[in-house]
Amino acid sequence: MDKEKLYRFFEGNVTVEEGMEIRDWMEASAENKRIFMKEHKLFSAILLQDKRRIASVPGQSRLRTLLKSDWLRVAAIVLITLSLNAVYQHYVADNKELAMSIVSVPAGQRTNVTLPDGTNVWLNARTTIRFPEKFSTRNRTVELMGEGYFDVVKDKERPFIVKTDKYSIEVLGTKFDVEAYPDEEKFVTTLMQGSVKLTSQASPSHQVTLKPEHKATLKDGRLEVSKVTDFNPYRWKEGLISFKDEPFLTIMKDLEKYYGFKIIINNQDVLKYSYTGSFRQTDGVDYALRVLQNDISFSYKKDNETQIIHIN
Repeated sequence: MDKEKLYRFFEGNVTVEEGMEIRDWMEASAENKRIFMKEHKLFSAILLQDKRRIASVPGQSRLRTLLKSDWLRVAAIVLITLSLNAVYQHYVADNKELAMSIVSVPAGQRTNVTLPDGTNVWLNARTTIRFPEKFSTRNRTVELMGEGYFDVVKDKERPFIVKTDKYSIEVLGTKFDVEAYPDEEKFVTTLMQGSVKLTSQASPSHQVTLKPEHKATLKDGRLEVSKVTDFNPYRWKEGLISFKDEPFLTIMKDLEKYYGFKIIINNQDVLKYSYTGSFRQTDGVDYALRVLQNDISFSYKKDNETQIIHIN
């Protein structure tokens, strides 16, 4: 937006069309509202500094200008100005700088967090959540990088929104699991109770609403919805690691996440196998690999110093 036009708007010296254009521009994004707020503050500061000079200008000049203007045009501009000012004041009141809390969970760990509204969140290994110390009056927005299980406190006036790098998940009160590690293409949202709406970050028009006991999985750039028949994989918050017909490579990626080791697969034959089973995270990576060896023929070498495991 042209700053000169903004300043003319603050002065009340724009056409109706220009005022509507500024209104549409400001309401288009939060960043535009921020710019509007910044320039309005600067304009107010300039007026304050030049108060004496402005006071010395004869009032008759401005009066004659107003009298020459069409009164309908002036009334329309006043209405637009009042509308924009109301949006501006609401934005200022609702977007003050808030202290943010960040919780990061290292590999091999998991933790439980209670958010300011009472929502309970379990965070899986290698997961980070970012949230304000106090939610706004309009919504309850958190940012998630990794996997989290949410038990959301119901609030009809303020939807709960989980932002990931791929999709945003919006709810009122529900239980659901989100897996969205930024370094992986995989994105899965599984709904246990309630209802959630998923919106693509890249294409906001792409939205999917889930029913209970269904999940949305990102495949080839689109979300595929399917019925959930096995909820054991979501018992990770209890320390249980479960797999159902999962490829060997996927299992190794999960072991990297849970135990913090880098796993290098030298034996390509193992990649053709899938596995179904479960074990507790506290059993350790050696136990997990030995369980897999009962069904799949491979050997491994673990270097605790470098945190690397070679699958041979």
